[in-house]
Amino acid sequence: MPLLEVADVSKTFPGVRALDGVSFTLEPGQVHALVGENGAGKSTLIKLLTGVYQPDGGELRYRDEAAKFATPMDAQNAGISTIYQEVNLVPLMSVAHNLFLGREPRNAFGLLDEKRMVREASEVLVRYGVTTDVRRPLGTLALGAQQMVALARAVMVDAKVVIMDEPTSSLEPREVETLFGVIHDLHSRGIGIVYVSHRMDELYRICDTVTILRDGKLVHTGKLADLERIKLVSMMLGRDMSAVRKEGFTGFGGGSTGAEDAAPILKVSGLTSRHKLHDIGFAVRPGEVVGLGGLLGAGRSETIKAIGGAYPIDEGTIEVDGQELKKPTTVRAMRAGIAVQPEDRKAEGIVPGLSIRENIALAVLPRNSTLGLVSDRKIDKIVEQYMTRLRIKASGPDQRVGDLSGGNQQKVLLARLLATQPKVLLLDEPTRGIDVGAKAEVQALIDELAADGLGVVLVSSDAEELVEGSDRVVVLRDGAVVGELVGGDVTTEALLETIAAAAVKEERNDNS
Repeated sequence: MPLLEVADVSKTFPGVRALDGVSFTLEPGQVHALVGENGAGKSTLIKLLTGVYQPDGGELRYRDEAAKFATPMDAQNAGISTIYQEVNLVPLMSVAHNLFLGREPRNAFGLLDEKRMVREASEVLVRYGVTTDVRRPLGTLALGAQQMVALARAVMVDAKVVIMDEPTSSLEPREVETLFGVIHDLHSRGIGIVYVSHRMDELYRICDTVTILRDGKLVHTGKLADLERIKLVSMMLGRDMSAVRKEGFTGFGGGSTGAEDAAPILKVSGLTSRHKLHDIGFAVRPGEVVGLGGLLGAGRSETIKAIGGAYPIDEGTIEVDGQELKKPTTVRAMRAGIAVQPEDRKAEGIVPGLSIRENIALAVLPRNSTLGLVSDRKIDKIVEQYMTRLRIKASGPDQRVGDLSGGNQQKVLLARLLATQPKVLLLDEPTRGIDVGAKAEVQALIDELAADGLGVVLVSSDAEELVEGSDRVVVLRDGAVVGELVGGDVTTEALLETIAAAAVKEERNDNS
């Protein structure tokens, strides 16, 4: 008997047919992959399963009974839990309060039993590899640790179905292995898992079956082991992968651009921030892509934010096109020609409630206004230019960004940055949570921008993606530079060896 069943479901938004007669079945104990390009309908299907949206047609059945969840709380109470790519907990509340939010333990008098909650939260999180003071605010933890807290919370509510939307996008390898152990445990207990990911190795390692969506329609469903990877990707894209290669979307490219002969467009020297960054230094020349490598927690994001004026620094200098950026703030950095794409696009980037037009226009309103009056004609031209160039899939510029797929949201954020006409582009996980097709487009776009003379600093947790996309890689560990890879040394093996060597050196120093 199926645990969860969707029969011929459709959902339409103004101007967009998000789902068109889609069917989906989840069996008890099954790990079912849900894949497709951004905009294929995955997010919409998940929201239908969890009560965020209601279907326009078709039927949802849960545990062999017709089901209609009016709210996400209805779905959760029925036993359907969701772990979203962006952690949707309360950052200012403690870790323990987030874990038990809405079901806090009470004493005999009906009052909150704080000691018990703290004790049980600590015991639970140890099983998920999180060892921290659970009384500290959730927002002070790294994104990976926050994701593990969200996972623990989802599993603790006596779930029968767990939906995981890009659950490893913020996790380091050790945390990924912990997650896979949890999935194995859920599988053995008969809990059904819907697993959304664009990482092929993960899918083929843990998933039993796969459902592929494209443009809101069901393309294929069946055993994953029976489907070759190249065939899976071709079904997602709706075209043979060889066609993608002919279009030039094969990766960032890297390669020499002659940048080594030019003066640096960005120069960072002695960048230091108490407890986080220690004497960071590197240069980026026009047309060059410099990668920041290292494990999560190495200081990559902090370096990006510090250069962009969003992270306090105690010492060091930042120069843009030969001019020192004094007392850097986000506004001064932007005026100097620095554009930053943050790791968490929803929390720090896009404004979901505003339209595509409004999101792109945010950064260029001052330069397109006279005496406080905005030129709609100029804004419309800019928005049209970048929607076309970045292939933003939407019903039009007035569609809410919050209704777009993750990949298209990322493109809107990139469009806003490019509209400022920056000299330096700082990209923190620019392809995080983006499908194969959209990822290739973003990669090709970064190539084009570098070829046009921009300096690019790239952060990616995908080692292969980082080395393929970078002319040089500066390797970080614990907020310090531990190596630099250039030329033929820019390889995945060299990157991992540099990180490992730094870890061994640190261990020897600790033991000496």
